[in-house]
Amino acid sequence: MRVLLIEDDKNVAGFIIKGLREAGHNAIYANSAAAGRERAVAEQFDVIILDRVLPENEDGLNLLPGLRASGVDAPVLILSGLGEAAAKVAGLQAGGDDYLAKPFAFSELLARVEGLARRGSINKPI
Repeated sequence: MRVLLIEDDKNVAGFIIKGLREAGHNAIYANSAAAGRERAVAEQFDVIILDRVLPENEDGLNLLPGLRASGVDAPVLILSGLGEAAAKVAGLQAGGDDYLAKPFAFSELLARVEGLARRGSINKPI
Protein backbone atom coordinates (compact mmCIF):
# COMPACT_ATOMS: atom_id res chain seq x y z
CA MET A 1 0.00 0.00 0.00
CA ARG A 2 1.25 3.52 -0.84
CA VAL A 3 0.78 6.07 1.92
CA LEU A 4 1.51 9.79 1.71
CA LEU A 5 2.30 11.45 5.03
CA ILE A 6 2.01 15.25 5.09
CA GLU A 7 3.54 16.24 8.44
CA ASP A 8 5.94 19.02 9.42
CA ASP A 9 7.22 17.55 12.71
CA LYS A 10 10.30 15.53 11.76
CA ASN A 11 10.16 13.36 14.89
CA VAL A 12 6.51 12.43 14.40
CA ALA A 13 7.09 11.87 10.69
CA GLY A 14 10.12 9.64 11.32
CA PHE A 15 8.14 7.56 13.83
CA ILE A 16 5.22 7.09 11.42
CA ILE A 17 7.31 6.44 8.30
CA LYS A 18 9.46 3.88 10.13
CA GLY A 19 6.40 2.07 11.46
CA LEU A 20 4.59 2.03 8.12
CA ARG A 21 7.66 0.69 6.34
CA GLU A 22 8.21 -1.98 8.98
CA ALA A 23 4.58 -3.00 8.42
CA GLY A 24 5.41 -3.50 4.72
CA HIS A 25 3.94 -0.31 3.30
CA ASN A 26 5.48 2.17 0.86
CA ALA A 27 5.45 5.39 2.87
CA ILE A 28 6.24 8.75 1.24
CA TYR A 29 6.89 11.88 3.29
CA ALA A 30 6.10 15.53 2.52
CA ASN A 31 6.99 18.17 5.13
CA SER A 32 4.69 21.00 3.97
CA ALA A 33 1.28 21.63 2.43
CA ALA A 34 2.87 22.65 -0.87
CA ALA A 35 5.04 19.52 -1.08
CA GLY A 36 2.11 17.33 -0.06
CA ARG A 37 -0.21 18.92 -2.63
CA GLU A 38 2.37 18.36 -5.36
CA ARG A 39 2.89 14.68 -4.49
CA ALA A 40 -0.82 13.95 -3.94
CA VAL A 41 -1.83 15.40 -7.31
CA ALA A 42 1.07 13.89 -9.30
CA GLU A 43 1.04 10.37 -7.83
CA GLN A 44 -1.43 7.68 -6.81
CA PHE A 45 -1.79 6.88 -3.09
CA ASP A 46 -3.99 4.43 -1.25
CA VAL A 47 -4.20 6.64 1.85
CA ILE A 48 -3.07 10.13 2.80
CA ILE A 49 -2.22 11.03 6.40
CA LEU A 50 -2.61 14.78 6.78
CA ASP A 51 -1.47 16.90 9.72
CA ARG A 52 -3.73 19.86 10.51
CA VAL A 53 -1.12 22.38 11.59
CA LEU A 54 1.54 22.82 8.90
CA PRO A 55 4.30 25.41 8.30
CA GLU A 56 3.58 28.93 7.05
CA ASN A 57 0.30 29.02 9.01
CA GLU A 58 -1.16 26.43 6.64
CA ASP A 59 -4.09 24.40 7.97
CA GLY A 60 -4.30 20.91 6.49
CA LEU A 61 -8.06 21.38 6.28
CA ASN A 62 -7.52 24.15 3.72
CA LEU A 63 -5.56 21.70 1.58
CA LEU A 64 -8.32 19.07 1.37
CA PRO A 65 -10.86 20.81 -0.91
CA GLY A 66 -8.14 21.58 -3.45
CA LEU A 67 -6.97 17.98 -3.45
CA ARG A 68 -10.50 16.72 -4.00
CA ALA A 69 -11.07 19.29 -6.78
CA SER A 70 -7.85 18.05 -8.43
CA GLY A 71 -9.22 14.51 -8.55
CA VAL A 72 -7.42 13.09 -5.51
CA ASP A 73 -9.81 10.48 -4.16
CA ALA A 74 -7.53 8.65 -1.71
CA PRO A 75 -9.00 8.35 1.79
CA VAL A 76 -7.54 10.96 4.16
CA LEU A 77 -6.72 10.38 7.82
CA ILE A 78 -6.36 13.71 9.58
CA LEU A 79 -3.73 13.64 12.30
CA SER A 80 -3.77 16.51 14.77
CA GLY A 81 -2.86 17.81 18.18
CA LEU A 82 -6.33 19.37 18.15
CA GLY A 83 -8.33 16.62 19.80
CA GLU A 84 -11.52 18.28 20.97
CA ALA A 85 -14.81 17.23 19.40
CA ALA A 86 -15.25 20.49 17.44
CA ALA A 87 -11.86 20.04 15.76
CA LYS A 88 -12.67 16.45 14.84
CA VAL A 89 -16.04 17.45 13.40
CA ALA A 90 -14.41 20.27 11.39
CA GLY A 91 -11.86 17.80 10.00
CA LEU A 92 -14.47 15.31 8.93
CA GLN A 93 -16.72 18.01 7.46
CA ALA A 94 -13.76 19.39 5.47
CA GLY A 95 -13.44 16.08 3.64
CA GLY A 96 -11.40 13.90 5.97
CA ASP A 97 -12.37 10.24 6.13
CA ASP A 98 -11.05 9.70 9.66
CA TYR A 99 -9.44 11.76 12.43
CA LEU A 100 -6.82 10.74 14.97
CA ALA A 101 -5.64 13.04 17.75
CA LYS A 102 -2.04 13.26 18.93
CA PRO A 103 -0.60 11.68 20.97
CA PHE A 104 -1.59 8.32 19.50
CA ALA A 105 -0.53 4.69 19.61
CA PHE A 106 1.09 3.62 16.35
CA SER A 107 -0.95 0.40 16.40
CA GLU A 108 -4.15 2.47 16.25
CA LEU A 109 -2.82 4.66 13.44
CA LEU A 110 -1.81 1.56 11.46
CA ALA A 111 -5.21 -0.08 11.98
CA ARG A 112 -7.00 3.09 10.83
CA VAL A 113 -4.76 3.49 7.76
CA GLU A 114 -5.22 -0.15 6.74
CA GLY A 115 -8.98 0.12 7.31
CA LEU A 116 -9.20 3.23 5.13
CA ALA A 117 -7.20 1.49 2.41
CA ARG A 118 -9.58 -1.49 2.47
CA ARG A 119 -12.63 0.75 2.20
CA GLY A 120 -10.97 2.87 -0.49
CA SER A 121 -10.25 -0.16 -2.66
CA ILE A 122 -13.85 -1.36 -2.35
CA ASN A 123 -15.15 1.97 -3.67
CA LYS A 124 -12.75 2.25 -6.63
CA PRO A 125 -13.96 1.09 -10.03
CA ILE A 126 -12.21 -1.94 -11.50
